[in-house]
Amino acid sequence: MGKKGKKEIESPPKDTFEPVLVEGKTPETIVLLLSSTEEDILVKACEAIHTFAEKGDENKVSLLGLGALEPLCQLITHNNKLVRRNAFIALGVMSIHSDVKNVLKKMDAIPSIIDKLSLEEDIVVHEFATLCLAVLSVDFVCKVQISDNKGLPPLIQLLSSPDPDVKKNSLEIIFNLVQDYQSRVAVHELGGIPPLLELLKSDFPVIQHLVLRILQNVTIDEDSRNTFREEQGFEKLMDILSNIEFSDLHAEALQVVANCLSDSESLHLIQEDGGLTKLMEFILNPSTPEIQSSAVKCITRVAQSSENRGLLHKQNIEKVLVELLSVCDVSVQTSTCQAVFAMSFHHASKDSLRDMGAIPAVVQLLNDESLILREAATQALCSLTDSNTLNARAVYEAGGHELLVQQLSGSSPRMVANSVATLANMAEQEVIRCSILSHGTVQALAELLKSTNTQVLVNTTHCLAELTCDTEARAQACAGQRILTLEELSEQPVNQHRPVIFINTATSAEKKEEDDRQVEEAQPEPLTKKKMMDDVSLQLLAKKAKESILQLNDEQEQYAALARLVSSAMGGAVKMEKLHEFPWVLHISKLKFKFQSNVVPLGFIRKGIYCHRALLFKCLADCIGLSCTLVRGEYNRAWNEVILFDENPSRNRNWSQPCRYIVDLMHLPGSLLKAKSPAAELYQTI
Repeated sequence: MGKKGKKEIESPPKDTFEPVLVEGKTPETIVLLLSSTEEDILVKACEAIHTFAEKGDENKVSLLGLGALEPLCQLITHNNKLVRRNAFIALGVMSIHSDVKNVLKKMDAIPSIIDKLSLEEDIVVHEFATLCLAVLSVDFVCKVQISDNKGLPPLIQLLSSPDPDVKKNSLEIIFNLVQDYQSRVAVHELGGIPPLLELLKSDFPVIQHLVLRILQNVTIDEDSRNTFREEQGFEKLMDILSNIEFSDLHAEALQVVANCLSDSESLHLIQEDGGLTKLMEFILNPSTPEIQSSAVKCITRVAQSSENRGLLHKQNIEKVLVELLSVCDVSVQTSTCQAVFAMSFHHASKDSLRDMGAIPAVVQLLNDESLILREAATQALCSLTDSNTLNARAVYEAGGHELLVQQLSGSSPRMVANSVATLANMAEQEVIRCSILSHGTVQALAELLKSTNTQVLVNTTHCLAELTCDTEARAQACAGQRILTLEELSEQPVNQHRPVIFINTATSAEKKEEDDRQVEEAQPEPLTKKKMMDDVSLQLLAKKAKESILQLNDEQEQYAALARLVSSAMGGAVKMEKLHEFPWVLHISKLKFKFQSNVVPLGFIRKGIYCHRALLFKCLADCIGLSCTLVRGEYNRAWNEVILFDENPSRNRNWSQPCRYIVDLMHLPGSLLKAKSPAAELYQTI
């Protein structure tokens, strides 16, 4: 038997290598390894990247410069779980740096990140994926991308994650998203309120704070407030507010309560649970000014309805508010002024606030450096002095008129509008009016007529109307000019310029129409002051409008009927192509010659075009209480705009949308032309 031969060793294939331990000692090498096809190398390379990045911001920037971000964004979608995990850790650690974040925003990584938020994915992936999104969601464009890629549903699911870091990151993203209306509504529709309320029990204060901040935004929406109430949200908030250990959460919890108190059902619920009493405790015995300010905001919300204002008045809330005006904290004083504004719509409260010394306290706040506080103070004074002469007198006695005039040069349109309105309320009393005028008010108001803010312009013209009933005030126009009286205008020699149209419906309308006709047919003579003040034709038109228009039930038909009345009074319909033949110029000239005056009473005009008819329409509409604007165009064009609510047949019948219309007084009298339509544009321009 022959000897057993030695077994030959199999040689490895020629095209493979033995396993080689790869070690990288420079970041450049590690970044190159991110492009490897070997999974073990990728795992170790990603681990090395995040270890290096954690050591400081310089390392993060260095890795960014070496191009690490692009391969990491590709590796977060790798099939190998460990590669994905380490890639996400590295990406998350790097994304904290602002330079990295700015580059990451441009790489369209958000869809890939959101894709890995599924519950089947590793918790570590969840943590660092949500960290990346939390960093990115601060940017508006990124917020839109997160919403468009349906990021909210998985984020709401992750609120139930066992990992607190995942919860915190998810809450940060949701908080950034709910700054926008659509996301606020989506959180409610996706069932986000119950898990949010559950997280109020968290052991981590940062999570509780984030939840309350999200609820502050979400509960702005009415449907969300209803769900919040159904899920015992109030009970959970009252538990927090009743626990001294949660005092750091009280201010934010009160802000959520303030949102919800705008609903009568919510108010009723919080009253049943003793919540209103608890609010008063926070106002009177606060632990911080922030909590006190938030509690006062809740009172302001309660005071939005007349019924609630009566309830607060019975609880002597005015005394509390007066005490708060002296608190040396801008946020508390601002919130208190807003509460004073809300409560002053209750007549008894308006008087109580004056009697308790609120007005001098609010006036003093006009000296404060805080623009927000001065804005709130002027708002409170505007409401306090509205239709209340005693309060206007109290503002005057406290030197408020001087400080209000100073506010007219302020940068806040709202503050300026409030100041002007308050001065107008005060100017109804002659003594106060004279004092207001002595501080250069007319000149300041003249400057405000250049404003582009509608409310400033409206309030300014009203204030000027109140002030210029005084002869001295009328003498203060622009430098070198003086506003002529009606008598002076009527006594000027007749000229070729456009007439001064005089409007007066204030005198008695008992005279017969025949008397008016006799005046028109009389021989040419100067228009006396008495005749100027007695435009019987206009009075009769106003009387006719009241009798014929107001009995119509349909608002659209009221406008149409008034338009036909105006057209009839001023020469009837005129075809567009015949407009040049309409003898309005000759008619106006004859009136000026007849009266030997450049002043023509509106009621005497029998042949009027756009500007005359629009003026008459506005005058009569005001007389009978119909709303409309008077808009002046170019080349004797003027028109009236009205707002009507049109039903949308594609929706519920009760739903309506306001639409603006131009009233046709010239060509098809009574027609309402939709604003910005070709027909309306043709009517407004030549």
